[in-house]
Amino acid sequence: MAKRINKIQSFLNEKGIDALLLTSKTMKKWMSTMLGSGCRVLMTQKQGYLILDGRYITEAKEKEHDLEIVLHNPHTTGQSYLAAVSKILQDEHCHSLGVEASEVLVKEYQKLQSLNVDIHLLDDDIMNLRIIKDEEEIKAMQTCIALTDEIYAKVIEKIHVGMSEYEISALVQYYAIAAGAQQMSFDTVVTSGERTALPHGRPTDRKVKAHEPIMIDFGIQYENYQSDMTRVCFIGEPAYEYKKIYDVVLKAQLAGLDAIQSGVKASDVDLAARTVIEEAGYGDYFDHGLGHGIGVTDSGEGPILNSTSSTILKDHMMMSCEPGVYVPGLGGIRIEDDVVIIDGKGIPMNKTTKDYIILEER
Repeated sequence: MAKRINKIQSFLNEKGIDALLLTSKTMKKWMSTMLGSGCRVLMTQKQGYLILDGRYITEAKEKEHDLEIVLHNPHTTGQSYLAAVSKILQDEHCHSLGVEASEVLVKEYQKLQSLNVDIHLLDDDIMNLRIIKDEEEIKAMQTCIALTDEIYAKVIEKIHVGMSEYEISALVQYYAIAAGAQQMSFDTVVTSGERTALPHGRPTDRKVKAHEPIMIDFGIQYENYQSDMTRVCFIGEPAYEYKKIYDVVLKAQLAGLDAIQSGVKASDVDLAARTVIEEAGYGDYFDHGLGHGIGVTDSGEGPILNSTSSTILKDHMMMSCEPGVYVPGLGGIRIEDDVVIIDGKGIPMNKTTKDYIILEER
């Protein structure tokens, strides 16, 4: 069941760390192992272990054949899972242990220090383990993104004047689960009219009107991988002010896509899209980075595309490209694709059109 064991062990050898403790759901998803809160993975340079309590033992015996299952019972021993970690570290003569810095509370860190090994708090190093996708991951993402396109197409068929943002959000959720999604990648963004000036606005009971933008930003989790797409549609011909902004954002998005190439610094990709928006006079209304990494999580994944990122892009990196312009009191436009770098060039994986999506007035 567990995957990418060799990649983790190569990482340990490269960093000169004897063992790595993984507790986040993100990393357990990436390894395709058990996700329960009582399941932890301990990787050494020689072996991988799945440490769990009795709640998970039956499922683990059925599913997990690549990690050695280690049962601990805190209810009878009075000890935490770290007792099992300590024994393994001693048995394998480990002197150093890497942990996910973002997952460790102060209290937990104090307990880790009692293991009598050198503790390495790892942050970007852990994210960078996932930053280059293998062929299996790219295939899984393409399936997930194709479903996302299909869901959006079904949702916009149902949109009409007078429908509330809540209703649209409910349709997104319904069609996503009906398509086989495990869950949504994040809280769905549905805004309309002047509320589209809120980049991450959540749906309200506001009723949509003709000739105004309806922004839908959503993603699904499918087979542990997560999509993220934004499109803006209109009921009837868009008002002039919105068309003007839409054209600028689309031009910026295409410039960003063209700049996504192997060997390019991530900040230069952000600059390519941002320059288009600034030259059109909307620079003050684009106040977030151009994109973020995608994969088993929609946050905390590399590469980050913003004005400060020094990451050099490489083949098989995957990221969003999502410029936006948000004018308070008027509204905003964002266009977002998921992108993979293949043979040196960024390839948008979404098939939903980026031309004006104009729905019939009804």
